[in-house]
Amino acid sequence: MRIAQVAPLYESVPPKLYGGTERVVSWLTEELVAQGHEVTLFASGDSLTTANLVSACPQALRLNPNCIDQFAHHVYMLQQVVNRKDDFDLIHFHIDYQHFPVSRSEQLSQITTLHGRLDIPDLVPMYREFAEMPVVSISDAQRIPLPWVNWQGTVHHGLPENKFAPCAKSGDYLAFLGRISPEKGVDRAIEIAKRAGVPLKIAAKVDRADKEYFETRIKPLMDHPLIDFIGEISDHEKNEFLGNAWAFLFPIDWAEPFGLVMIEALACGVPVVAHPFGSVPEIIEDGVSGFLVKDVEEAVTALKRIPSIDRAMCRLQFEKRFTARRMARDYSAIYERIVREESKALTISDGDLNWMELESPSSTT
Repeated sequence: MRIAQVAPLYESVPPKLYGGTERVVSWLTEELVAQGHEVTLFASGDSLTTANLVSACPQALRLNPNCIDQFAHHVYMLQQVVNRKDDFDLIHFHIDYQHFPVSRSEQLSQITTLHGRLDIPDLVPMYREFAEMPVVSISDAQRIPLPWVNWQGTVHHGLPENKFAPCAKSGDYLAFLGRISPEKGVDRAIEIAKRAGVPLKIAAKVDRADKEYFETRIKPLMDHPLIDFIGEISDHEKNEFLGNAWAFLFPIDWAEPFGLVMIEALACGVPVVAHPFGSVPEIIEDGVSGFLVKDVEEAVTALKRIPSIDRAMCRLQFEKRFTARRMARDYSAIYERIVREESKALTISDGDLNWMELESPSSTT
């Protein structure tokens, strides 16, 4: 198939540092190319891909100090997509609802993966207006706030099998990886580590929007010999950081749509201790690949049971359920179904038109 992948422009594809959606787009794009599809990637110019790259800006926007209006670049990218719409059998958007008016007016053959949270009241009237738009969820839990939209399937994220190597022997520290924000629960991770008496290494990004929260609420908690704040790390540093951990902490306080870092930990053979919100129960099997806990006290108790978790089983869970090959296969099936249904609808429409022309008085002699 001829497929377009349309990525956000905030990070490169793949990201240089933190970035979830763009990383998933990269893995999906490369796997689709490997499976023989003709893929065009719309992304920032500093992206790296084996697909045909079309760039709307030379550099990812988050790391570009000269970028003032990020939305302008996305509008330009949408026009680039429209200009080439006839080159594709299907366009796969990863920019949420930004393209909906254009896709409707241009009647694009398209689908959208929704990567973010949907429990926001502001979204309801918009999704009701564009109820026909075909969308894909990244977990079944993500659908709960909007069960009535045009869901085409759930596709769990996947990453390349050789991206991370499992580490059979665990280290002596707990790991927290992600973003510093209230819903991610780094404060709870710190409390768990302190109460368990186990070192905690924190590799996390601090967005401008969360800087005050970090300075006033989190930074004071780090003044402790057990806590080591590393900061934002690159993709290449993750394997060592995660693989050498005794366990990975994911004490979130919100309905996480997916939680990519959980499958990264599993790929490294590391058990996950997490709160069972959002997608977490779909990803972590309690007692097999980690433990689902309700609070700090349960997390501390669960850490004592970490030796009962087989790290090889964590890796096996990843290989069976969360590879890029499986993700691309799932998406390909959805692509083919949409194209097939649209082709069938067009054929029926053309047939009705021909019948009307035959029956029309103006067509008789």
